[in-house]
Amino acid sequence: MLEKCEGIVIRTTDYAETNKIVTLFTREWGKVGVMARGAKKTNSRLTAVTQPFTYGYYLVQRGRGLGGLQQGEIISSMRSIREDIFLTAYASYVIDLTDKSTEEKKPNPFLFELLLQTLQYMNEGYDLDILVHIYEMKMLNVLGLYPVLDHCVNCGSTEGSFAFSIREGGLLCHRCVGMDPYHYKITPATVRLLRLFYLLDLSRLGNISVKPETKAELKKVINAYYEEYSGLHLKTKKFLNQLDSFKDKL
Repeated sequence: MLEKCEGIVIRTTDYAETNKIVTLFTREWGKVGVMARGAKKTNSRLTAVTQPFTYGYYLVQRGRGLGGLQQGEIISSMRSIREDIFLTAYASYVIDLTDKSTEEKKPNPFLFELLLQTLQYMNEGYDLDILVHIYEMKMLNVLGLYPVLDHCVNCGSTEGSFAFSIREGGLLCHRCVGMDPYHYKITPATVRLLRLFYLLDLSRLGNISVKPETKAELKKVINAYYEEYSGLHLKTKKFLNQLDSFKDKL
């Protein structure tokens, strides 16, 4: 049966001499694999529509096993992302995180919209670090993780200054901070942004201006939390960290 879907190319694998297995993250079906026959041939009509990061409409012959990609129509090729090494690295991480955090054929229209919006913002030149941190915070629930960001994990207080405890899984107020000697000292701005990124409707993102030291705190806390609880060890994340340290030296 031929069916149409709206999707983003998140992975491709060469298969035999001329074919590709393409993983699409779709609005309708979630993550699905499709066979794109002849897509490795330069003159194939499937070559352009199966490039990584491409967003479009896809006509798929669906059956029990791997579907067959019949044709595609590009809505956006995300050209800026593909032509810039930094953009490619950030977008690859976001896509990898989505891929490794989701199961096949489990529709999640909210996550599809989040991924699409994030890639579009990256393609348009928004702050890459901020976009990645928002995405990471929003992916926590998908991973079954629920950090406490609106009150002290121990006493429930919403007043005063806070630190972040990886061990306790959220904020500790100044009275309870002694519970975790390994807590992260963070500024009120970082506390506010962690909460904002977790709850924010991404389509309402304006221009968020964040100081470098606040960015550094966000990165440290989010990385440590993922390291402790996500179970993910992504090569794309490792590469991004190397790229960041290279950027810092420039």
